[in-house]
Amino acid sequence: MKRVVTLGEIMLRLSTPGFERFVQADSFDVCYGGGEANCCVSLSNYGLETRFVTKVPDNEIGQSAVNSLRRYGVDTSFIPRGGDRLGIYFLESGASQRPSKVIYDRAHAAIAEAKSDEFDWDGIFEGADWFHFTGITPALSDAAAELTLAALKAAKAKGITVSVDLNYRKKLWSQAKAQEVMTKLMEYVDVCIGNEEDAEKVFGIKAQGTDIHKGEINHVAYEEVAKQIIEKFNVKLVASTLRESYSASDNGWSAILFDGEKSYLSKKYDLRIVDRVGGGDSFASGLIYGLVTELPYQEALEFAVAASALKHTIPGDTNHVSKEEVLTLMGGDGSGRVQR
Repeated sequence: MKRVVTLGEIMLRLSTPGFERFVQADSFDVCYGGGEANCCVSLSNYGLETRFVTKVPDNEIGQSAVNSLRRYGVDTSFIPRGGDRLGIYFLESGASQRPSKVIYDRAHAAIAEAKSDEFDWDGIFEGADWFHFTGITPALSDAAAELTLAALKAAKAKGITVSVDLNYRKKLWSQAKAQEVMTKLMEYVDVCIGNEEDAEKVFGIKAQGTDIHKGEINHVAYEEVAKQIIEKFNVKLVASTLRESYSASDNGWSAILFDGEKSYLSKKYDLRIVDRVGGGDSFASGLIYGLVTELPYQEALEFAVAASALKHTIPGDTNHVSKEEVLTLMGGDGSGRVQR
């Protein structure tokens, strides 16, 4: 069985019930999530072996975060305990013309201050076929960037395929800092995942003729962006989600994959959104599943887009769907009829 390892932060998510605003809410719904953790849950649901690496505080909140992964079969045995706290983020879900809003409370989180010598890299990568990280992790702190670099070097020393989801977050670092750090880390990357904003903010590469706010997507421009990333960093594959934001409630959703010679375009789904947080993570995990199990590129892309389309219908950070449900949607059954 294929094994995927991911490294990153898992956070406590506190979201307002339904579509209430922060100033309305008298309580919060609780769940745990984070880019790389979300990927592990999805890949476990698809039947792969997964291992999540982070650091959490040695208290009940840290243990609750770990437990939230164990219930899906994610291996958490290499997570050290210590540090001051678990990061928190607050979510207010948008609707129609009102966008969602996120407020972070993650300064001095345990993973942001972790050191490489706290991790058994040989054990972590034993038997691994794939390593995945996001641009969020090195953005947490200089220490987290060094930790990410150490993990990448260890993975490459074992010949493991590496993927990155760029995931630029302006609340965590500047464009200049992102470009400086990510350029160094890209030396170890085989598969690069991102959207049009990521490519522009992190690498200064803009998709011409594209305006997601107007629902305008230029596929040729995205192919050109992918070519530039491949030429600059010598990666093997570049994938980009194509989100057309008609409103906070309704999006067009598709993706493109480029292998340096040929581009692959997925079918498009028109989404009515329940919760879009984790949509990109569900795409990344779907693509990783397709590639690590050696599906043809077009099928791997279609699996990723179908999986992430389903995630948009599910509250919470993680994608609680099975491989069979993804394959059903891939096969054209998106009717939403009751399954009896």
